[in-house]
Amino acid sequence: MSVRIILFTGKGGVGKTTTAAGTAALAARSGLRTLVLSTDAAHSLGDAFGLPLGGEPVQVAPNLSLHQVDAQRRFERSWGEIQGYLMSVLDAAGVDPITAEELTVIPGAEEVLALLELRNHVVSGEWDVVIVDCAPTAETLRLLALPEALNWYMTRMFGMQRRVVKALRPMLTKAAGVPMPEDAVFDAIERLHRDLEQVQQILTEKDATVRLVLTPETVVVAEARRSLTTLSLYGYRVDGVIANRVFPEGSGDPWREGWVDSQQAVLAEVRQSFVDLPIWLSEYSPGEPVGVDRLVTFAEAAYDATDALAVPVGEGPMTITRTPTGAVLRIALPFAQRTDVDLARHGDELVVTVGSYRRLLALPAALIRHTVTGARVEDGALQVRFRFEQEEQP
Repeated sequence: MSVRIILFTGKGGVGKTTTAAGTAALAARSGLRTLVLSTDAAHSLGDAFGLPLGGEPVQVAPNLSLHQVDAQRRFERSWGEIQGYLMSVLDAAGVDPITAEELTVIPGAEEVLALLELRNHVVSGEWDVVIVDCAPTAETLRLLALPEALNWYMTRMFGMQRRVVKALRPMLTKAAGVPMPEDAVFDAIERLHRDLEQVQQILTEKDATVRLVLTPETVVVAEARRSLTTLSLYGYRVDGVIANRVFPEGSGDPWREGWVDSQQAVLAEVRQSFVDLPIWLSEYSPGEPVGVDRLVTFAEAAYDATDALAVPVGEGPMTITRTPTGAVLRIALPFAQRTDVDLARHGDELVVTVGSYRRLLALPAALIRHTVTGARVEDGALQVRFRFEQEEQP
């Protein structure tokens, strides 16, 4: 059985951690070996279960374990050798050790290293289900764009640099006055590269999906719509929306009924916006869902007898369709307008920009030798037309 992976994200404060924890508790209760991994620096996963967490997976119930990543230890394991070299360069340039250490820490390292920990868990064979409690939306979108961006940089830069440095190390060291990287540094970079490449592969396969959590508020729904567009741009499948903290109807309280009416109007917009996705509703509960039993009850009510772990069917965010004269590359971009999208080709890549997000998309081998003849945004997708440069061989 392949590992079912679900990443939960949403605007801060919408109940993302509770929803992720509840889904995991429900999966474990059904007999599946389940892990909840948190990439959120707020470290609130333990609070949802009413337990303190350390840097290693902790079993909290039959088939259910939690892992709040120890970023410092994972950082030292994945980045320590590279950091040591960078610090030696800064030391040669006269930078004091404390400043040098600060300068050689990757921005967003905690979230990136949590993704590497996710990769380790998925390939370990220990789990049937891995639930990821992600950081709030903006941080998650940057995080999910990183594996592809870093892979692009490492593929183009470090392979060439290793050959040059190996051949000219003595001369370069003498000329530059700073130490040149040894093979061990490049080996560490290549390991990191391979791991990030596997992270991207894992997260864009069919069994890995993203689930959006929101509350029935106009501002929150607007952010969820933008998130769906951006996640699709980077090739991630969104498999559903959970509307949390919905007021139950029929209370008889005029103040609460006003909120019910307001929320129902927003929920109608949610159903219209995410028409092709399952939408689950979670009502306000009498008490805070803390602990395994209450989290299971919360999830059972939210999913309402549907399969919380169902894998979506149908095409992914990117498809290629052959035509008599070429092919059409389709990239799903829900809610994007023509004026939001910019497209350029650079060698074997398409540069797709949507708002403030940009993706350097390596063209599939079948399209590399063909010419882009046009593009348009239509029916929630960017459609790029290619023309064959030569007759295909029989």
